[in-house]
Amino acid sequence: MTDSTAPDAPRLAETFAEVEDALLSRWPETRLEPSLDRIRAFTELLGDPQAAYPVIHLTGTNGKTSTSRMVDALLRGLELRTGRFTSPHVERMNERISIDGEPLDDEAFVAAFNDVAPYTHLVDEDQPHPLSFFETVVGMAYAAFADAPVEVAIVEVGMGGTWDATNVADGAVAVVTPIAIDHTRYLGGSVAAIAQEKAGIIKPGAQVVLAQQPPEAAAVLLERAAEVGATVAREGLEFGVVSRVPGVGGQLVSLQGLRGRYDDVFLPLHGAHQAQNAAVALAAVEAFLAGGDEGQPLDEDLVRAAFAEVTSPGRLEVVRRSPTVLLDAAHNPAGAEATAAAIEDSFTFSPLIGVVGVMADKDAEGLLAAFEPSLAHVVCTQNGTDRAMPAEELAEVARGIYGEDRVSVSPRLADAIDAAAALAEAGEAVGSPLGSGAVLVTGSVVTVGEARTLLGGAR
Repeated sequence: MTDSTAPDAPRLAETFAEVEDALLSRWPETRLEPSLDRIRAFTELLGDPQAAYPVIHLTGTNGKTSTSRMVDALLRGLELRTGRFTSPHVERMNERISIDGEPLDDEAFVAAFNDVAPYTHLVDEDQPHPLSFFETVVGMAYAAFADAPVEVAIVEVGMGGTWDATNVADGAVAVVTPIAIDHTRYLGGSVAAIAQEKAGIIKPGAQVVLAQQPPEAAAVLLERAAEVGATVAREGLEFGVVSRVPGVGGQLVSLQGLRGRYDDVFLPLHGAHQAQNAAVALAAVEAFLAGGDEGQPLDEDLVRAAFAEVTSPGRLEVVRRSPTVLLDAAHNPAGAEATAAAIEDSFTFSPLIGVVGVMADKDAEGLLAAFEPSLAHVVCTQNGTDRAMPAEELAEVARGIYGEDRVSVSPRLADAIDAAAALAEAGEAVGSPLGSGAVLVTGSVVTVGEARTLLGGAR
């Protein structure tokens, strides 16, 4: 963008804190108005940067961020320059926009904001509602990717699909991770209704990669693909996990891709759900490389090397030992079930003490029930946002599932982690041998992010 075409600019930001402040003063992510009018007006003013590179677009209820990170690693292994947009962030806002696998540093994040800031108020003045926080960050990401320039962008929706601000881009590949009930206030109360909203990222002629879905979701997605002439690959049919063996620090998997089979792939993430995410990511990359299942297999060593370096902060991440502290961003019942199964599969903690803090609009009862068989005790807490469910309110729900004796309350997260660590270390207090206990902090990405900051998460 040149100065001659730029409108009169507001004062530009000089620091990361100023950018954060400017973005957070806009409509929050939780406030939605189903329309692409504002983001379309915004990206048009920016010169439609999202059309400057092919896009792999991801939606689904759980697994989007981990899958995005795996897609990114594979594409970089193929020596392609990547841009990746994910949300929400775990600790810092600039995690949302990555180039070549690395989040923008503070200076680059400020520059990305200043690049689009002169155009934000033009949209604000012209539209019935101002640009939201999320729409502004999407515009920043798309412009930063064009500026880099990237050869492919991996873009995760914020919520839903059809009306999500990211959907001004047309994905050459549309990926749908498993769909379950979540965000019912915005997306509908049934799996089919949620699938309908998410199906909106499937564009004419796209390659569609579907993770295993509930039958009612699969029906909606396949109908949409047929309507727009998209080519579909389905987990369990065209691709999938052949086998997996849990091991120290992750698992060894064999994956059937669209182009070939890849054996002895070490994935440094825990749980069957992460193996499935890996199969989906692999299929997405094979589909992106044009020709779907007609092309040559990827180089097996390249695939192994790419997966071996994958990280996914806050997804069954061990951030401390003695006692072990695990962080997991599960925030709905389906995510909690996957996490509980992964813990059962990969670890032998006894007792496992939960530190749970959820958002007020979430299915706290369903989440707590999914974890009940795994947790000896739960410490109910709350994160630092206005949207957090009060700890005492969460404890009321927990007592109905766990009983009085297995629930305690510590509204401050740091106190909750300390209390849980003490219970884990004094294992015999809850009927287990000393020294084998661990702590699981879960319930929300925000809770996990705050815990990661407190505990100086794995760097």
